[in-house]
Amino acid sequence: MDFNSNGSEENELYRAQIHLYKHVYNFVSSMALKSVMELGIADVIDNHGKPMTLNELATSLKLHPSKVNILHRFLRLLTYNGFFVKTTVNAKEGGEGEIAYSLTPPSKLLVSGKSTCLAPIVKGALHPSSLDMWSASKQWFNEDKEQTLFESATGESFWDFLNKQSDTLSMFQDAMASDSRMFELALQENKHVFEGLESLVDVGGGTGGVTKLINKAFPHLKCTVFDQPQVVGNLTGTENLNFVGGDMFKSIPPADAVLLKWVLHDWNDEQSLKILKNSKEAISGKGKDGKVIIIDISIDETSDDRELTGLQLDYDLVMLTMFLGKEREKKEWEKLIYDAGFSSYKIRTISGFKSIIEVFP
Repeated sequence: MDFNSNGSEENELYRAQIHLYKHVYNFVSSMALKSVMELGIADVIDNHGKPMTLNELATSLKLHPSKVNILHRFLRLLTYNGFFVKTTVNAKEGGEGEIAYSLTPPSKLLVSGKSTCLAPIVKGALHPSSLDMWSASKQWFNEDKEQTLFESATGESFWDFLNKQSDTLSMFQDAMASDSRMFELALQENKHVFEGLESLVDVGGGTGGVTKLINKAFPHLKCTVFDQPQVVGNLTGTENLNFVGGDMFKSIPPADAVLLKWVLHDWNDEQSLKILKNSKEAISGKGKDGKVIIIDISIDETSDDRELTGLQLDYDLVMLTMFLGKEREKKEWEKLIYDAGFSSYKIRTISGFKSIIEVFP
């Protein structure tokens, strides 16, 4: 294709350029969102209780006057991206009034103190450690050894990095906990998955965010949060909620059901198979009435929802580059489940882009 071609081909070239540049500069929107999250703009507008003008925002944020126009340009981009909406206020007869900004459903997810706050996800996903590793991608492709992009860039695994950095580990746990709180909405629609169970072990359950929600909905259910000793060692349980440290690749505490939320996508098929087999052993005492409950992504590239599929494919590369893990398509889940010795499964979509998979012995 060249500039001497007809108008249709020239237009195709221009559209291709726009598509390319848009994906090259997508990171700007991400970092603008991170900046606004760190400033606490969502909190300020939420506390104000009504739309705020640019000057009101700048005053509340205690910004230097030289930064007001910079704030405007950040808000202009994020308004276009759907995080804020503009309205006109203080309009006088014959005058134009002032532009004021209010929150949209996505930016309401950044309001701190709410059960649906996902600000820790933004902070964790856009942490320098997650971004800097991409500078080593060419080196990673040409290395003749099996390691993550993170390891290639830093010389250590992401887990080792977390475990020696208490502040980063805390940030990661906060991010996982905030994601877990969104599970409460999905739990209301999927209570039947946990009905009839007397005991449940939440493998890789962290500080117990999901388990506490389940325990709240089913107070009689004896729940165990099972994670690395350094994660659960100092946590205190209750009568029907306890914390146990251990290694899921060696064994999993027995229960009627094993919950694997955001676990298997961290690992390749061989490792995931080991976890599933240990899960099957853990529920063996319940006979045919036991189950494994997987909450993870199930990719569907045929979906008409391109935004949804794009997010799932982004997650797949995150799992690949950080852990050599993967997000799986339905046929991959089916193979993994049957290879682990299970007889059947049920799968349904929850939380917008995840799936809940009930697996039976």
